[in-house]
Amino acid sequence: MQSPKNTRYNCVLTNPPFGTKGANQAPTRDDFTVSTSNKQLNFIQHVMNILKPGGKTAIVLPDNVLFEEHAARDVFGILMEDCDLHTILRLPRGTFTPYSPGVKANVVFFANGLKTENIWIYDARTNIPSITKKERPLTPEHFKDFEECFGNDPNGHPRKAREETERFRCFGREEIKKRNNNLDIFWLKEESLDDSNELPEPGDLATETAEHLRVALAELNDLILELKSKGKDSE
Repeated sequence: MQSPKNTRYNCVLTNPPFGTKGANQAPTRDDFTVSTSNKQLNFIQHVMNILKPGGKTAIVLPDNVLFEEHAARDVFGILMEDCDLHTILRLPRGTFTPYSPGVKANVVFFANGLKTENIWIYDARTNIPSITKKERPLTPEHFKDFEECFGNDPNGHPRKAREETERFRCFGREEIKKRNNNLDIFWLKEESLDDSNELPEPGDLATETAEHLRVALAELNDLILELKSKGKDSE
């Protein structure tokens, strides 16, 4: 996750590793404001540091990073002050089939150098059949409407060109602050939950539960590291 010293980029596209394997301690980086062992949050901080002013990025992140950890809310709080986090795309279930079919993920788009005013969220997940390897593979058609809503400007501008739709909604920064920087926002009702024949596969539910447990362990690990650090400081 290191880049040549003082190197900055106009564009960064990345899919950091999911899960908590190998994340037993926070990295010793003096350019990270928030100390955490969560790899995805550290990737976000790393990308923020290597973007040129006006540089843009699209980064794939699991759902839990958007809301579960206190460190996540701290990182996104800093991100929204230093960058324009203008768009979040909620990916369809099963996007990473067959590798991690139960993982729920998003693509987060932001540009360096401008404070976040509004976040546009596109829900490409609710009431969309889960992706499968053969019967329902992921295709460009899944993102056609999102591309039209996003527009031609890679920075998500101009704002006035964007209009809300059933799946594309705008949330102001003040509203996000009231949510304690929780970015796991959805407004559509999942109709399949009312149909027992359309419930998620047991394997997908197990994967999702395991991911929540991994995140909980990572947060506990961060707390232990924080307590140890405070103990050393008091000696």
